[in-house]
Amino acid sequence: MADQPKQPPTRRSAKIGRIRIGLNVVVQIVLVLFLAAMVNSLAFKHYKRWDFSRDQKYALSDKTKRFLDTLKDKMRITVFFSPSTPISADVQNLLAEYQYAGKGKIDIEQIDPERNLSRAKELFDKYKVVTDESLLVLDYDGRNKTVKASEMADVDQSGMALGEGPRIAAFKGEQAITSAMIDLVEGKKKTLGYVTGHKEPPLSAPTSPVSLLKTFIENENIKFQELNLLDQPSISADVNAVMIVGPQYDFSDREMQVLRDFWDKQGRIVVFVDPSANTPRLRAFLDEVGVKVNDDRLMVFVRTGIQELAITRDVQARFLGDSPITKRLADVRAILVGGTASITLDPNRGRAVNIRLEPLIHAEKGYFAETDYNSDNQVKLQADAQKAGDVPLTIAASAEKGGSADARVQVNSSRLVAVSNATFVQDTAIMQDQAALDFVSGAVNWLLSREQMIGIAPKIPKPLTFSLDSEALRRLRWIVLVLMPLIPAAIGTVVWWQRRV
Repeated sequence: MADQPKQPPTRRSAKIGRIRIGLNVVVQIVLVLFLAAMVNSLAFKHYKRWDFSRDQKYALSDKTKRFLDTLKDKMRITVFFSPSTPISADVQNLLAEYQYAGKGKIDIEQIDPERNLSRAKELFDKYKVVTDESLLVLDYDGRNKTVKASEMADVDQSGMALGEGPRIAAFKGEQAITSAMIDLVEGKKKTLGYVTGHKEPPLSAPTSPVSLLKTFIENENIKFQELNLLDQPSISADVNAVMIVGPQYDFSDREMQVLRDFWDKQGRIVVFVDPSANTPRLRAFLDEVGVKVNDDRLMVFVRTGIQELAITRDVQARFLGDSPITKRLADVRAILVGGTASITLDPNRGRAVNIRLEPLIHAEKGYFAETDYNSDNQVKLQADAQKAGDVPLTIAASAEKGGSADARVQVNSSRLVAVSNATFVQDTAIMQDQAALDFVSGAVNWLLSREQMIGIAPKIPKPLTFSLDSEALRRLRWIVLVLMPLIPAAIGTVVWWQRRV
């Protein structure tokens, strides 16, 4: 049977076919646009930032990130910065990190007070700003606080006489901004009672040896209050914790009773003991808690020559990472200058009164605790060092009475931190080692049940330098004078030869 000839498509069917092709193209375009919009929307809302810079100038600390996670309401930050301010770019980059870490809880408005005069005046009137200095205004839950540019950087102007501009010695933007945020969110400042009356380092003197410590703690929304235990029958309920730093004279029986009553009522205490001071009553109180400060000194022999040994009393210590106080400092090393005694923890005594004891700082291997610490007999000291062995020596510990071993369970408790070195937190030591401030910050925040606030240090610019010895300089000279000119010469010779051939 012969095949029937195909009928040519009618005009109507051809038109329907074109419509279908057109619809198909339109649908494809719509789908592509939809997918592009969806991908961009997801990328805008869900993205990840990494900081690969050498000094990580704008990377936020874990302390700030943990605090931002606790925000319940939105925080508005208004930036009144002139472009000529030296740290303007640093602040903008840092605030971008805050906005990212805040996960939608940080709103930022940038205002140039020199150009947008009407908006600047409106907000100046609203927040009662009376300074011309560049600043930030933080607004949270109806409360506001300003952070000035001068509070966010240490500026070195020593080169001004030579015609050089000011140099940023240290950028403290995160420290200042997070401190202001804590102040706004918490509202009322925590009070730390600083015990006086026993020749402790003065707190408010212009040349106070603990001025850096005071400034650092106050930046964490904590208020210092001088506390004389001899003047009052009990420690006020407004005092959240008590700090004792290197008393040179012992406490009276009455003062010790006030301190014991505070401890028994879920008080919080941090003690820096001066081993050279005669304070038997204070040490007896620590012994009752299970923290015994021994009458000895930590020493170590160091080799100064082929057959020469010298003894040093400055202790190289290591922070332990098992406690929330020192978790962020795990395995960090620090130097404790001056005399340091060993601490013996008595877990049996602690268990008997429901006290959990935990070491915080150990001396490095090689140190020994010498009871005859005034002796100059090198032979005897070396023999004592050999007898001591490699037993870990504790020089700081914590005690908690009535708390829970589970960090997730919040239970009211008495807390205490003891350190067997009183110069550890003084300016002369802190200027050499930032770890001391971080430790005190961790200890105080743990005492105040603010574990999420433990750890921020200023970002100090680190210039990139290269040190070349004479041999390296000689090799560099040959590379610059011989090798580098030879490379284009060799390429030119090859090209000329190919063209010639």
